[in-house]
Amino acid sequence: MELILSLGIGVLVGSGTWLLFRPRTYQVIIGLALLSYAINLFIFSMGRLTVNAPPVIQPGTEIDPAAFADPIPQALVLTAIVISFATTALFLVVLLATRGLTGTDHVDGKEDER
Repeated sequence: MELILSLGIGVLVGSGTWLLFRPRTYQVIIGLALLSYAINLFIFSMGRLTVNAPPVIQPGTEIDPAAFADPIPQALVLTAIVISFATTALFLVVLLATRGLTGTDHVDGKEDER
């Protein structure tokens, strides 16, 4: 399970980084989104990968930290998802406005002359 998660995070980071170096604004936005997904998965994996373990401790039970999932990474990832959705929406609005003003979606505003 950890190997699959690590490979998934690596693929997301690699493809997100590759898209960040592309000359089009839309590709840069998708690259940032992929990097945020990879970071969310990384933070989520830091809370230990536990199966069928409750995230909170019930009152009156014996406290064994190994038997429970850590709720802090889950809360951080949930907050990060909301923030990344809002910033992606903002980036898309800026992309559409810039494309309307300049007529191109190139990162520096100029098309390469071929």
